[in-house]
Amino acid sequence: MRVLTAMVLGGLMVAGAAQAQVRLTVKRDGTKIITNFGDTARGSNLDWLAKQHDRRSKYDDIIERYAAKYRIDPTLVRAVIQVESDFNIMCVSSKGARGLMQLMPGTAKRFGVAKLHDPDQNIHGGVKYLAYLTRLFPNDLPRALAAYNAGENAVIKYGGIPPYRETQNYVNRAMTVYYGRPYGGGAGVSYAGRRSGPKLRGGFGRTVAAALIPSAKYLGQVAAR
Repeated sequence: MRVLTAMVLGGLMVAGAAQAQVRLTVKRDGTKIITNFGDTARGSNLDWLAKQHDRRSKYDDIIERYAAKYRIDPTLVRAVIQVESDFNIMCVSSKGARGLMQLMPGTAKRFGVAKLHDPDQNIHGGVKYLAYLTRLFPNDLPRALAAYNAGENAVIKYGGIPPYRETQNYVNRAMTVYYGRPYGGGAGVSYAGRRSGPKLRGGFGRTVAAALIPSAKYLGQVAAR
């Protein structure tokens, strides 16, 4: 669908914490899409990101509800939302990821999300996917976060965090927000869903790796408990 108008919203550029470049695109059918390109300097500043730890928002009720349903730490969900969209429900990435948890259309369909910019549906799908990844890569939150960014097949292919600068930076940023302090790769990780549980170890189960590496494709979904 041809884009008719694209303009930079000056008011929104200074309104958000990390929204230095916000663009409004109006399509032929009147649909308005806000694209948040983020404040590169601030968004990559680990000290600033550490201060966004467990950031509260108007979406807290939704986050808490689905975090409880899928037994995942709501603080982790907030950390992912922070680095993905800065809590901007209308955010659209250059690759087509949408909403608070930046779901790609394929991932959204896989986890039952019909309306990508609906807060409830977007968070539901994102939390369900995040919970699935923390179980696919048990005791290894960095790999689960890398999979959220680059896809689980990329993590399986490389046997760890893929050698993509974007993904490596993403993991550092998300872990920084989650812990509330700059993450450099050597800190312990609290298992998602447990605010004060055992520390996580690296690696993932041999059974999972052996089952997935040959075809490099896995379309399972985590079930609610």
